[in-house]
Amino acid sequence: MSEKERVTEGQRWLQCAKEDLDAATRGLTDGISRPRHVCSYAQQGAEASLKAALLLEGQDFPHTHDLDVLADLLPSARPVRHARIDLASLTQWEVRARYPGDWEEATQADAVEAVDRAKQVHDLVWAEFDRRLGEAEPRELHQS
Repeated sequence: MSEKERVTEGQRWLQCAKEDLDAATRGLTDGISRPRHVCSYAQQGAEASLKAALLLEGQDFPHTHDLDVLADLLPSARPVRHARIDLASLTQWEVRARYPGDWEEATQADAVEAVDRAKQVHDLVWAEFDRRLGEAEPRELHQS
């Protein structure tokens, strides 16, 4: 895959991440979505953001939902690597939000926290795309 193709594919992943995060944000207040659904969308948004960042770096990524594994594949100088975002707390929602198990149901507070963390990841990756691609106008970042 050429550099241009990688960037284009990364932008597609980043757009999917934004759509997941938009759905998670709407789910916080729509009166329909369960907190576990919001947490799941948030995890997916963060995962797609990290995979977009890896594409921007020209890095292949494994088929994993573990956000720490994905972040650790990025160069250490990338902001998302040293932002101190608790990625493990987001990773847990890949399973906990989708399947019944021996764990407590997600709460509204969990959902708010998951969306906030996922937006932090997405915004850092989005800013890196803007910086690296030299866009004249910065793209809109999520407002916390």
